[in-house]
Amino acid sequence: MLFNSYAFIFAFFPIVLFGFFLVGWRSTRAAAGFLALASLFFYGWWSIEAMPLLLASICINYWFGLQLTPQPGRSDAGRKRMLVLALTVNLVVLGIFKYADFFVGNVNEGLAAAGIAPLPMPHLLLPIGISFYTFTQIAFLVDCWQGKVRERSFVHYVLFVTYFPHLIAGPVLHHAQMMPQFANQATYRMNADHIAQGLAIFSFGLAKKLLVADPVGQYADLVFHGAHQGVAPGLFTAWFGVLAYTLQIYFDFSGYSDMAIGLSLCFGIRLPLNFDSPYKSTSIIEFWRRWHISLSTFLRDYLYIPLGGNRKGPARRHINLFLTMLLGGLWHGAAWTFVIWGALHGAFLIVNHFWNALLRRDAKAPRSRIGRVFGWLLTFVCVMVAWVVFRAESTGAAMRIYEGMLGLNGAPLTAFKEAYETMPMLRKNEFYQTMIAGLFICLALPPAISLVRWVPEAQALQGRPVLSRLFTIGMAILTVTLFGFSVSKLGNFSPFLYFQF
Repeated sequence: MLFNSYAFIFAFFPIVLFGFFLVGWRSTRAAAGFLALASLFFYGWWSIEAMPLLLASICINYWFGLQLTPQPGRSDAGRKRMLVLALTVNLVVLGIFKYADFFVGNVNEGLAAAGIAPLPMPHLLLPIGISFYTFTQIAFLVDCWQGKVRERSFVHYVLFVTYFPHLIAGPVLHHAQMMPQFANQATYRMNADHIAQGLAIFSFGLAKKLLVADPVGQYADLVFHGAHQGVAPGLFTAWFGVLAYTLQIYFDFSGYSDMAIGLSLCFGIRLPLNFDSPYKSTSIIEFWRRWHISLSTFLRDYLYIPLGGNRKGPARRHINLFLTMLLGGLWHGAAWTFVIWGALHGAFLIVNHFWNALLRRDAKAPRSRIGRVFGWLLTFVCVMVAWVVFRAESTGAAMRIYEGMLGLNGAPLTAFKEAYETMPMLRKNEFYQTMIAGLFICLALPPAISLVRWVPEAQALQGRPVLSRLFTIGMAILTVTLFGFSVSKLGNFSPFLYFQF
């Protein structure tokens, strides 16, 4: 069941929303249980076969959390051994389901070179959302070991892990962000302002997905699929294909995150901001503070800092950065392309830190306007270059795209012209208009959440009720219009890109 489907928008969500508040009027604990069961139903709609693994993961990790919590008579050494066991169990399960084919495939290449018969491929079905709910629970276990967890309700823990707005593709949640909200009585009382703002944010996210990401994604798919099949794109085709994917992945994933935040706000629960206009960044360091913020925070707190962070000198910091990004790339998928993507960003961050140290200033030091423009352009190009290997279906396809971007394939359009002109639901002018609109939204407008919340909170409108009312009405009209246009695009199966990670 997709967020961008008739079944979800007009059946599942309204029923769950009103059922939650109806049950919550009588019992907050029962309402939390109702929402947890609805979330499990949402997950089961996707894959009932993966449900036992999710339930087993929840029960086992809840038990681990109880054992890891500091208590009188429980030694720190014993708790540390239990933490190692808990983390090993989670990572092994994730590794088996997500990386078994990748590992066996690479081993078989070595065996083939040695003339040895290959091992059978496991071909295990990847449970949807396993990366997100595994990382969420790993953070919970570490916090239990550190004594930061106070909430012990099993119902709230199940809801924390399975909460349907974030379950499939994030954001990666922290227990401290969610548990107090589940325990708050006000959460279970309907709030008209929350619902209005939540629906507006959801509508903006839906528009991002259906009106921008999907249309530009058609051209990106055409170019990258062609490269995978051996077609060498020319200069113009390669750059426009990469730019199309650069916009597609942003509007697809940030659209999902906006929808998740909007849906959650309708329930009175606030999810963390996951995107903060990342394509406005003037350095790679700044980009990773704005892109997929929940994952960046997780990697920083539970990988980079435990590795030593920047506490052991510049050389060790650079190694830790590179390892963190390398593993972050591997988290996205079991392929060398993702590893290379992580390595590229690790290298970019090292160069960025080295440049800052060379100039003896930090990344936030003021720069001239020309310097900021150059920094933005260089950052944007580096991000685009890295997206090539992230999107490519093989390293060979990525190399063909890179060769096209460098002009090594010339600048012919004939290989793509006929298919491009006949792409369904997309005309040439519409493609250019969508690309321009996407760039304008990325580079000139604030995040959708800030845009929606700005109207009732703007200081400029305080004390001006008529003007404030007009802005509110204008935002409502814009929201309804975007929602109407988006609904008109429903009907085709269009999953979100991050569902595969």
